[in-house]
Amino acid sequence: MSRIGRAPIAVPSTVKVKTEGQNVQVEGPKGKLAWSLPEPIRIKSEGQTLLITRINEERAVKALHGLSRALIANMVNGVTNGFSKELEIVGVGFKALLQGKQVTFLVGYSHPVVVQIPEGITVEIPKPTIVIIKGIDRQQVGQFAANIRGIYPPEPYKGKGIRYQGEVVRKKAGKAATGSGSKGGG
Repeated sequence: MSRIGRAPIAVPSTVKVKTEGQNVQVEGPKGKLAWSLPEPIRIKSEGQTLLITRINEERAVKALHGLSRALIANMVNGVTNGFSKELEIVGVGFKALLQGKQVTFLVGYSHPVVVQIPEGITVEIPKPTIVIIKGIDRQQVGQFAANIRGIYPPEPYKGKGIRYQGEVVRKKAGKAATGSGSKGGG
């Protein structure tokens, strides 16, 4: 069995898990999530734990086994604790502004970049250079954070741009710092 797939999922008492065939619905204090299991994967509830099993030993089915277990564990974690990603904006004059259901980024372009906040996601901006994205669906939070980072990814020469909190940007030496090349033209 898959090492990840065979691990049981602990379900807190505040969370209700409903299974109908291949459909799994998880409801907790923060909200409700639903997902459909792939065909060769089965789920069974034993008290306050969930066990994910598979019907055969094919390589693709083994991969789906671990994936399914991880996604359901993330659903249980999401409806109890939620997920968050923190982004920081680096650059002179770079900042973000929250206006209702949209975020405006001023990141050195000739125009401000306006991004709509999807349903199920909340955005906090404690400082103009810090953006915190929160939600119960881990995939949705991660994708929205990646979309925001994609507006102006950190560049390797000055380190300006939007990056994840704690992300290390390896800087390159500039042309002048390398010392190679000839002076003059012609």
